[in-house]
Amino acid sequence: MGRLHLRYDMMAVLTIGIRLAAVLTGFLVLPLLVGQLEHKAMAHMQARLGPMEAGRFHGWAQLVADGVKFVQKEHVLPDRADRAMFSLAPALALLPYLVILVVIPLGPSLLGVDLDAGLLFVLAAMGVSVLGAVMAGWASGNKYAQLGGMRSAAQLMAYELPLVLVAGSVAMAAGTLSLPGIVAAWSLWWLGWQGIGAVVFFTAGLAELHRPPFDMPVADSEIIMGPYTEYTGLRFAFFLLAEYAGIVVLCALTATLFLGGWRGPYEQQLGWLWMLLKTFALSFVVIWMRATYPRLRADQLQQLAWKVLVPLALIQLAVTGVVRVVG
Repeated sequence: MGRLHLRYDMMAVLTIGIRLAAVLTGFLVLPLLVGQLEHKAMAHMQARLGPMEAGRFHGWAQLVADGVKFVQKEHVLPDRADRAMFSLAPALALLPYLVILVVIPLGPSLLGVDLDAGLLFVLAAMGVSVLGAVMAGWASGNKYAQLGGMRSAAQLMAYELPLVLVAGSVAMAAGTLSLPGIVAAWSLWWLGWQGIGAVVFFTAGLAELHRPPFDMPVADSEIIMGPYTEYTGLRFAFFLLAEYAGIVVLCALTATLFLGGWRGPYEQQLGWLWMLLKTFALSFVVIWMRATYPRLRADQLQQLAWKVLVPLALIQLAVTGVVRVVG
């Protein structure tokens, strides 16, 4: 019996290790693929030939060239910077997305950990990521960077409310906070009565990631580079990686909550493929919006959140409540 228990424990530890290694691999690979997709898609949309030259064949080595460039750049530490906070901020911006990927299901049984309150865990972790931008701005000892950090915090407070409201609507519709449970409860008609929530969730998520047209806190033409003004080399690259990791997380969450996640034809065998296709399709929409829409002013950002998205989120919550009661 003792040997059986030992063997069972070793198998459990091995299974957890394999799952965590798979999540880490996805965390390292998927954001880079989204970055490469952005290079190529925007090169075609804006007729820019530069990203098509590195490596010759369709510019396949552009991402490698960018990585070499960041490695070669000098690490500059401002005289007035808080050294510890300045060095910790890039990691704090990046790691929450790794934690979130642990609970996002790729398939019926392909996920790191199935938490009963997985949706609450994800929303809490997404809120932590903005601390990296706030810390970066404050620790830089630069007034422009500090202004960018404060704008990041104000934008988070405005867009976190509609994000949480529509996530609550999905949890109410599914009757569970478990992400695999939400996917299991999903049906095709959700595209109709949860459609408003899907648009609100995706838009609010873009604003939290500071992606165009919601990139006022890091607008290079207005306040240099926002909270990242004083960062160079690999530290700056970590902030860019956090942005692409955030895109993967937002698109995967949108697919999980509103598009059925792994659901599709032959989902037991090809569920992981449907999930990846939905995630990358939404990532393309994120890139498309960057190349299409102009940047919003700070007052327009706040008006969109409080006057448009919050009322729509409340309407979605009310519709969900009525459908649940009547149904």
